[in-house]
Amino acid sequence: MGALVVNNNIMAINTGRLLKINNRGLGTNLERLSSGLRINRAADDPSGLEVSEGFRTEISGLVTGTRNAEHGTNLIQAAEGALNEVSAILLRMKELALQSASSTVNDGNREAINAEVVQLTTELDRIANSSIYNEQALLRGFGNTVSLDITASTALASTTTGVLDVKVTGAESGNYIFLDSDPTDNQITLGNGIATQTIDIGPALDIDAAGGVVATGSSIVANFDRLGVLVTLSGARPASLSDPATDGYRDGELDGLTLAVDGGTGGSIQVGADNRAVDRIELRINDLSAAGPTLGLGGVSMSTLESSRSAISVLDLAIETIAQTRGDLGAQQNRLAYTIRKNNIAIENMTASESSIRDTDVAEEVTTFTKNQVLVQSSTALLAQANAAPQNALSLLQ
Repeated sequence: MGALVVNNNIMAINTGRLLKINNRGLGTNLERLSSGLRINRAADDPSGLEVSEGFRTEISGLVTGTRNAEHGTNLIQAAEGALNEVSAILLRMKELALQSASSTVNDGNREAINAEVVQLTTELDRIANSSIYNEQALLRGFGNTVSLDITASTALASTTTGVLDVKVTGAESGNYIFLDSDPTDNQITLGNGIATQTIDIGPALDIDAAGGVVATGSSIVANFDRLGVLVTLSGARPASLSDPATDGYRDGELDGLTLAVDGGTGGSIQVGADNRAVDRIELRINDLSAAGPTLGLGGVSMSTLESSRSAISVLDLAIETIAQTRGDLGAQQNRLAYTIRKNNIAIENMTASESSIRDTDVAEEVTTFTKNQVLVQSSTALLAQANAAPQNALSLLQ
């Protein structure tokens, strides 16, 4: 290194190498400051890029899920607004039934009352058929529903099984079979041939000499969350409006019984970022047309005293059904509101994590930029000095 040579200027080579390093560093600083990103290509931080891309995917999915939840809220409001009018019509029909069931009116008056009832029934059907959101009928059966035919859903024979209600919260259509053979294990298994889930309901049961049983007059919920099915099990209770009498659920009584889930149009709101049941909220609205199986108003007539009296109990059940449906929709709307808030919190926190990995720390980058700028300027000046060093050999030749 101390020799005076002219063919290879080692000082210039060394200074040039350092100048290139400093130039590359300065270029990286300029790129990061101009783009605002610490990672502009995979080579900048391979592992960091992979992690941040995962966060970006999750964030994007949650943003879309939040938007879907907001649209779902609008859908529920459209359905609930229509049901508000259905409820008003049913209350008016109840008033007419009570009026017609009195001997203070004659058959001629009843014919006029029945004419109004016919028009109101027609309006119920019109509302059910015209309540549409994005070209989807909402009140003619929306989403997957549990078949009410006890020959298909044998578990719904609630006078013997204690099954008071079944709600679909994400279940695929098909047949589900209970395994409940042991009357002492306090467990229930439900499966559809593809997925199976076993849950322990022991803490919710009373224990007597024969085993676990739901307490008289109470009810519990068996939540098969991986399948998307909620089963309400009742204790012994008398009949109440639309709820039949039941001798209650006792451990072991559901073995071999079935639930049939019928596929329907719509009903699934994707609120999460993945293809999982927990990332979907299922919305179910039964067929609420006047003559449909839910309301059963097709045979309502108030042309005679006897038919008017019979109509009162039918209308009571219909009013209760609409009230329950509106209550379910209100609960679903509140659930979507909580989901939106939860998603927004998750988006905020994930964005903060993604930012810490991918975004430029401007203060740190400016400090590094200033350092590299000084080094480039000094390297350039020193390279000029190093290039001039071989000229000293000329003085020896004079």
